[in-house]
Amino acid sequence: MEKGILQGLRVLDLTRVLAGPYATRILADFGAEVIKVQSKKTATGAESNTTPYFGAWNRNKKSIALDLSHPEARELFLDLVKLCDVVMENFSPRVMPNWGLEYDRLKAVNPRLVMLSMSGMGQTGPWKDFVAFGPTLQSLGGLTYLTSYGRDEPVGLGYAYADLVSGLFGVIAVLAALDFRDRTGQGQYIDLSEYEAVCATIGPALMERFLLHKEIPPRGSQRESLQASPYGCYRCSGEDRWCVIAVFTEDEWQALCRVLGNPAWAKETRFSSLFMRKKHKEELDGYLEAWTVRQSAESLVQRLQWAGVSAGVVQNAEDLAGDPQLLARHFFVSMNHPTLGESKTDTSPIRFLDSARGPFKAAPLLGEDNQYVYRELLGLSEEMILSYIERGIIA
Repeated sequence: MEKGILQGLRVLDLTRVLAGPYATRILADFGAEVIKVQSKKTATGAESNTTPYFGAWNRNKKSIALDLSHPEARELFLDLVKLCDVVMENFSPRVMPNWGLEYDRLKAVNPRLVMLSMSGMGQTGPWKDFVAFGPTLQSLGGLTYLTSYGRDEPVGLGYAYADLVSGLFGVIAVLAALDFRDRTGQGQYIDLSEYEAVCATIGPALMERFLLHKEIPPRGSQRESLQASPYGCYRCSGEDRWCVIAVFTEDEWQALCRVLGNPAWAKETRFSSLFMRKKHKEELDGYLEAWTVRQSAESLVQRLQWAGVSAGVVQNAEDLAGDPQLLARHFFVSMNHPTLGESKTDTSPIRFLDSARGPFKAAPLLGEDNQYVYRELLGLSEEMILSYIERGIIA
């Protein structure tokens, strides 16, 4: 990779699955040297180096094999800590202390170290040892309820949004701590509760509850409260093709009618105003979808936008890969993985002036960078490395 804005920053990455790896991936994308600590025992499932899932969240990183269940492995880890700026982990709170690698121990060998611990509930409190995943945190944090379509349909978001929010919070916290270190010379320990990160996303709802003393219902798409009709997602021609249409003003309604060809039903009294269209929304949606289902989503959206009607195609991953706006901004880059082959990946929407980006490096194989880390950084001899391998310490 070419130089990035975080070049010179070295991160020891003990994170797993999504929240933590996403945070360290952001740092790696912008030039930080991220060394992922793995072992054969744990490089399975979501942490298997040869899966697309692992590849998505661990690009631009290095990998070393190190089994921290061995005391000698932990001594090697401490030697690495001396050479790093940041240590990031998202274990449950008992793991690092069980290894004797809590912050005080790490700080003793590197006083300028910034350490981030991302756990489900934080390092303190009655739930601190609970293990959590994105969907459970979303449920506990009120997000599943508020984003559902009704009290009897707690479907929620459908993906691990909590992990992404926590990862972003983690990056912001680390960068703030590094700025503090640069100004004061002092390291910092960061205790990040992913549960609290989710709760922070519903701040307006919490404020409304405390101030108005009333139940806050699920928001869903907030279709009822929006001053728009028609307003919805409509099936188009082809398999699983959809578009979204939103009409807010009478001028937009007339523009939609013109694109429709001014059908007779659109002139009926029940559709003559926004109030009436909202009142008879089910009939209106039925008429509208009977028309959209015969249209190509792309051509229909283009015609509606030209007419001044808010509309958009519901794009899937294949659509995004060919999106002209994303292609023009070089949002996608190619990577070549030794086992997965060539693939395309998203980049960051953030651009820094005069800061190079790419080419991106595919996620590493297990222990791919052992020689660099153990020989070049730590200065171990080949004999010592072989001895560690034979004893299952580097494994």
